[in-house]
Amino acid sequence: MFKGLGVILVSAALAFVGCSGDKKAENKVAAKEDKSAKTIIVGATPVPHSEILEVVKPLLAKEGYTLEIKVFNDYVIPNKVTDSGEIDANFFQHTPYLNEFNKSQGTKLVSVGNIHIEPIGVYSKKIKALSELQEGDSVAIPNDPSNAGRALDVLANAELIKLKDADHKTKLDIVENPKNLKFTELEAAQLPRVIEDFTIAVINTNYALPAGLNPSTDALALESSNSPYANILVVKAGNENSDKTKALLKALQSDEVKKFIVEKYKGAIVPAF
Repeated sequence: MFKGLGVILVSAALAFVGCSGDKKAENKVAAKEDKSAKTIIVGATPVPHSEILEVVKPLLAKEGYTLEIKVFNDYVIPNKVTDSGEIDANFFQHTPYLNEFNKSQGTKLVSVGNIHIEPIGVYSKKIKALSELQEGDSVAIPNDPSNAGRALDVLANAELIKLKDADHKTKLDIVENPKNLKFTELEAAQLPRVIEDFTIAVINTNYALPAGLNPSTDALALESSNSPYANILVVKAGNENSDKTKALLKALQSDEVKKFIVEKYKGAIVPAF
């Protein structure tokens, strides 16, 4: 009798331990899921995007979210990992680049709002003004389709070249080049590092600033402030109205961020909301 009772008690104890273990495992899974639901991972290039996101961190914390910033030094990987779901959003590009990327890569990424404008500019370590350009001087521009066209537009507005009307302008769309300037297309991130190898280089602000080039003081020519190339917050299609996306966009378009952009960059970068 007592032996049988002992077996029953041992079995009951084991069952209790098993239930307790299952409960702890369930709690861990629930805690992990809750943390994931309250963590927003954003991919960004270093300047100014990651700097702006640092301002956003405490704003999101008040809403119960933890912001993780993943810094990238190119324009391809952050779109790839946003599309795959490895990160929640990215902040580094403008709409023409996004549209071209979706078309060429088959990704399904969408903009959820404008944040700021970074005027692309013409820089040089060899001349002090564009009027000093000589016959056959060298010009470096970005090699991605949207920024290449953007760079050519800046040069056309500076009356260095004339372009035919085209949706995506390339070197082949130059119809007049009075100084016979020699154009080289390179990866956008590489341009500040090779600026001394060319007479002039057309550089995106997010790469110019870390290299010590200030658009408002160093650029020989600068994109107009009414540029359509506003930098945007991007998410995977279907996530536009998620709680995370709404909270992130609200923080990025806040008065605190607008004040930071105005005071920090002093016109080199302009709020677009």
